[in-house]
Amino acid sequence: MDVATNQIDPHAGRSCDLPLLFATRCVRLFAYGFLSVVLVLYLSAVGIDNERIGILLTLTLLGDTVVSLPITTWADRIGRRRMLVVGALLMVFAAGLFAITREFTWLLVAATIGVISPSGGEIGPFLSIEQAALSGLLPGERRTMVFAWYNLIGSFATAIGALVGGFVCQWVESRGATGADIYRPAIVGYGLVGLLLAVMFLWLSSRIEVTAAENSTAAARGPLGLGQSRGIVAKLSVLFAMDAFGGGFIVQSVLAYWFKVRFDVDLATLGGIFFGANVLAGISALLAARLASRIGLINTMVFTHLPSNVLLMLVPLMPNFPLALTLLLIRYSISQMDVPTRQSYVMAVVAPEERSAAAGVTAMARSLGAALSPWMATRFLDSDNLLLAGMPFFLAGGIKVLYDLLLYREFVTLKTPEESAHRNG
Repeated sequence: MDVATNQIDPHAGRSCDLPLLFATRCVRLFAYGFLSVVLVLYLSAVGIDNERIGILLTLTLLGDTVVSLPITTWADRIGRRRMLVVGALLMVFAAGLFAITREFTWLLVAATIGVISPSGGEIGPFLSIEQAALSGLLPGERRTMVFAWYNLIGSFATAIGALVGGFVCQWVESRGATGADIYRPAIVGYGLVGLLLAVMFLWLSSRIEVTAAENSTAAARGPLGLGQSRGIVAKLSVLFAMDAFGGGFIVQSVLAYWFKVRFDVDLATLGGIFFGANVLAGISALLAARLASRIGLINTMVFTHLPSNVLLMLVPLMPNFPLALTLLLIRYSISQMDVPTRQSYVMAVVAPEERSAAAGVTAMARSLGAALSPWMATRFLDSDNLLLAGMPFFLAGGIKVLYDLLLYREFVTLKTPEESAHRNG
């Protein structure tokens, strides 16, 4: 497929869109990290048992699919900026309900309709639309490196959010708060960030939108906004769903709970753990961009992901906290090198006017894939048997290894336009 590469607009220097998209990513991921460390602990404190917590986390991811899919697949046609604002307001809605009620039914409504991140990672329609917008603002040869920086600042923001969230809740507890009141500031803060994001998105210009010429083919695209890219997106979606299913067993909220139950780690230390983990993950994104320029996007995705999954399976086998933490941090230092390369690859192999839709559909597949695994993971966490309690790690690592092997088999020969041009040159 011959995919056109967008060039930088001659007025790019006068636009604040690129830094503003980086800023919204930073603010949003700070909130995700802030909330993720305490989310499961908060739900437990309001009287929700582990099985229902697992159901709630699962419905959070399923609801993300239901809400985000129409937003992302229609964003190219009815306005990317409008859809980003809608997503921000859904964060406010979810946080508001979580903060004011302990009723499980209402918490289910908030988790299903709103935008809540249990993992500390991206959720909602934001990433898909922002990737498409960034791709339209950049030439193809700069895309992977910019995506690497985009992920780096996101990882740093998540790390700082996790650190701040842990310390804030610890400080609130030291001031005499008990039960759910210890964690409620994180919920309220999450909603305030949603309001800030809505305002920031309103400042984006029309340069992030699909042009009239590109949108002229909209009638030929299906209900998901895909036309010529449909086959590639379908294959990638199946594989990404498998990867996310594995990753759902070890979302950041579950990891935080596992470390607290297994090693009695306090809140401030938990915040510090995920601060360090996300910093390492962010730095690895830059290394991924450099490696991809040498060996290709697919090779980088697979050859860095495989060893990280082996390390993940070894974490619960460690006899003490320092060894388990060391392996986890080493794993984080290479586990996210596939993220900017994966994002860049998808944007490169689909038609420019189908980028938001392609990112939205693959994100939907990831959300569906990850939906069941948190519920399954929480059923193992309280087991007195160390092997059973570590089952989320074993399942996550094994499934992700299978994903890596299948991805390599299916796509190693499909090069991006930039890679093909470099090879031919």
